[in-house]
Amino acid sequence: MSHSTPPLNSAPVVETLGIDIVPESERTAKPSDLFWPWFAANISVFGISYGSFVLWFGLSFWQGALVAALGVTFSFFLCGLIAVAGKRGSAPTMVLSRAAFGVNGQKVPGIVSWLTSIGWETFLAIMAVLATTTVIRELGGNPGTGTKVVATVIVASLIVAASVLGYHTIIKMQSVLTWLTGAVTVLYMLLTIPRIDWAAVSAVPAGSAGDVVGALVMVMTGFGLGWINIAADWSRYQRRDTPDSAIIFWNTFGGAIAPAILVVFGLLLAASDESLADAIADDPIGALAVVLPTWVLVPFLITAVLSLVSGAVLGIYSSGLTLLTLGINIPRPAAAAIDGVLLTAGTIWVVFFAQSFLGPFQSFLITLGVPLASWAGILIADIYTRTQDYDEPSLYSAEGRYGAVDWTSIGILAVVSVIGWGLVTNLFAEEAAWNNWQGYFLPLVGEHWADANLGVLVALVLSFFAAWLARRGRIRRQEGIAA
Repeated sequence: MSHSTPPLNSAPVVETLGIDIVPESERTAKPSDLFWPWFAANISVFGISYGSFVLWFGLSFWQGALVAALGVTFSFFLCGLIAVAGKRGSAPTMVLSRAAFGVNGQKVPGIVSWLTSIGWETFLAIMAVLATTTVIRELGGNPGTGTKVVATVIVASLIVAASVLGYHTIIKMQSVLTWLTGAVTVLYMLLTIPRIDWAAVSAVPAGSAGDVVGALVMVMTGFGLGWINIAADWSRYQRRDTPDSAIIFWNTFGGAIAPAILVVFGLLLAASDESLADAIADDPIGALAVVLPTWVLVPFLITAVLSLVSGAVLGIYSSGLTLLTLGINIPRPAAAAIDGVLLTAGTIWVVFFAQSFLGPFQSFLITLGVPLASWAGILIADIYTRTQDYDEPSLYSAEGRYGAVDWTSIGILAVVSVIGWGLVTNLFAEEAAWNNWQGYFLPLVGEHWADANLGVLVALVLSFFAAWLARRGRIRRQEGIAA
């Protein structure tokens, strides 16, 4: 596929640009170029596993399908809204967020963003290693410690190498992986369609409104909201005159089209086979391989691992950029390498020592999802209240237009996060007992909403309107100074 980004022989092998403004000469990407990184990162068969996760909330197939379509699409639409800032400011997401929080105040949501990215990329690496051992076992092998060590080294090396090389390498890699992972994912679906039992699917009872909202929040958090803190990192190479609607469309379409289909297909498989749904809880990718014929296990393994690597690469690239915004004064490749070390350490700990990881990870995701949703609401309000492009020097100086700390934004983030945490619950109380402090406001809304995790949606919406109303005057004064 052709791209308008600089060809490999004209772009540096290793991207040295860190969190600086992208030079005008390098803003050559087309809106359609956004399709490749988002599609490649989300075409993974892991999306099929989400069908089981949705059914855990007690939904029927049709309820689950509606949740998948709405949750996936809307969450990536939110990413598209933030991606517009990348086009307008040509800087990473967490640098652009300084306009809303202040140059130093941005470090507060920056830490949340960094932890979220580290958690996601480590989670994807863990699944790649576990899937490798499961497939080898299905092939008749006896995967032991040596196999896990080799798998961990290969997966971590691929992720770190691509993220260190940077933007141009990742864009080209993603365009290739899109076709490879897409083809094998379609093959997987064709081979497993005969396992769908329509009678069993139709017999699954419907859930309550609270169950539907809970599944919706889980899907939104697991897909678009899991990427929202890096949304502008890939649009910063777009031309300034690119229509906002084109940025939003290609971001949403690229991110949502594959997982929406895969989750629905996963619903059909999980509702047809209860044992498969249970196995996915322990090994979300490897369990899917068990139902395949032997001849396709090796291609499945290769593409499953590469698709997970693809998603982790986006995460570690952006987490390295976020690390730089926190004041770590090192080159961008070094920041990506540091995060790679943390990813490797986390993968080793879970694969070799942890008793379980899916439950604690989901709990971790919901906990960070509340302040992340609040941050997203504040930033979206900031982006669409402004009528001018960003004042670029002020994004890097506490003495500039945006100041050191925007206490209004910090206050909204703090207050709304406290409210949001009170409206979420730890679904894995035994596996993640450290997180049982949440849910203190749930008695006010009723027990039937206990598993809905309303706090994430409340944080997003409440922060948006609070910031929209409270910061409009400040933004107008900033733009008046510029005029």
